[in-house]
Amino acid sequence: MKHKIAGAILLTILSLTTSGQTGQGTLTVKGEVGLPLTITTAGLSEFRHAEANMKDREGNMHKYTGVSVLSILDSAKVTLGKQLRGEHLKKYLLVKCADGYQVLFSLAELDPDFGNKTVILADRVDGKPLPEGKGPFRLIIPDDKALARNSYEVIEMIVSFAKD
Repeated sequence: MKHKIAGAILLTILSLTTSGQTGQGTLTVKGEVGLPLTITTAGLSEFRHAEANMKDREGNMHKYTGVSVLSILDSAKVTLGKQLRGEHLKKYLLVKCADGYQVLFSLAELDPDFGNKTVILADRVDGKPLPEGKGPFRLIIPDDKALARNSYEVIEMIVSFAKD
């Protein structure tokens, strides 16, 4: 029953996101997930929205709006919460960008029972869509001291196990 409901949600997201959305990017979530996802900007509206404030390299404060990465992982049925124990603590999230840039997070780092790191997949900045070359999806980590993991043009999230 749970898989039928999850499948219906995925089909709803896909149908909402593919109707007339040419030119917009897509994000895929795959790997060690219970439910692989494909999301576009329109599909992001199906998730509960989150906001984060972050300064740019010049010191100007901006308000980013998007979706919590944790919310996306939860929708993809990724091992989180009380199930994130034992061998599952070796799982990580690899985020890939259109230009080949990649960043890595441990799942425990993102989980509220462990690190509770705030990470959002933003599609808007200061109330406007992300500018050309920065979107349609940008990873925002407001608490990171360095801006290196705040990545542009996110296209893929892969959950996997660290190798021994």
